[in-house]
Amino acid sequence: MKQTHIKDVFFDLDHTLWDFDKNSELTFGGIFSRSHPEIEIKDFIGKYVPINQECWKLYQYDKITHEELRYNRLKNSFDAINYSISDIEIDKISDEYIAFLPENNHLFEGTMELLEYLKPNYNLHIITNGFAEVQFKKMNNSKITSYFSTITNSEMAGVKKPNPIIFDFALDLAKANKENSIMIGDSLDADVQGALDAGLDAIYFNESNSAVEDHIKHINHLLELKKYL
Repeated sequence: MKQTHIKDVFFDLDHTLWDFDKNSELTFGGIFSRSHPEIEIKDFIGKYVPINQECWKLYQYDKITHEELRYNRLKNSFDAINYSISDIEIDKISDEYIAFLPENNHLFEGTMELLEYLKPNYNLHIITNGFAEVQFKKMNNSKITSYFSTITNSEMAGVKKPNPIIFDFALDLAKANKENSIMIGDSLDADVQGALDAGLDAIYFNESNSAVEDHIKHINHLLELKKYL
């Protein structure tokens, strides 16, 4: 059903518009081909993806620091594939990863078509827990920055999703009303429940087609948003 009252649409970035997993695998592939060619990239990524997700969950609730996130996700992934590596080398790979990640610019299928469809009728915004400098590079390099009126990151707001303060910060920045706003993201906890708890409507980008409770609006492909907007 079309949400005719909506004026402002807020998107998460990673795993929602910007294909984090694909770009991440390409980045690690480039790094390892130069310095650790013996690592099987598929084996590493198979361990890294869930470990990275768990680290981000801890980070969004302030249970680990930015530095611990960057170190732990690599250290734990190397341990999981039984690959011996020094802390110095982990720090080097961490720096290279952050530097090279925005150079890969794959977006989810339908992203550009969706933004072109929405832009004439809505104010579009980003709310991300990602690191500010890296997120801006991702958006600029993938040529989507111009579609968005505001970009809110957790460093600006001082808190991370699902904390309601970051949603209030984004609404103030966008000069938007909760009643006329909607959030779209891939995290049931950070994006969907966080937005709902803050008073916004929300749609879950369920690309993996996992089981979802009936009361939660969800889509499996970005262009399915046309059913709602």
